[in-house]
Amino acid sequence: MELKRLLHCFTVCKLKSADSLACDKEFYFSGITDEEVSLLCKTEDAPCDTLEREDGWKGFRIEGTLDFSLIGILSKISAVLAENGISLFAVSTFNTDYIFVREESFASAIAALSENGYIIR
Repeated sequence: MELKRLLHCFTVCKLKSADSLACDKEFYFSGITDEEVSLLCKTEDAPCDTLEREDGWKGFRIEGTLDFSLIGILSKISAVLAENGISLFAVSTFNTDYIFVREESFASAIAALSENGYIIR
């Protein structure tokens, strides 16, 4: 399986309301529930009025379009990372999945995934 490195630094944050969302940005993943408004975005695109924020994330995209019938893709990646003591934050879109790890773990994640047969571009 091929993973593409995302070149940006990312931020995960919690917002007071959806009014702070700017949906015209690249790599802007929002989640709105009855309890919170969450956002994962490029660090330079993070709103100033966050309630909480976690900077310092780097990411990978699973290349290609994933069929909804595929099973275990995230599970296998998360198992490799977990075996190496690396936590992750995952986001799924209609086409594919994105995996984010702490910036300080990014090189270790690349090494672990490569050793387990993943092609990292």
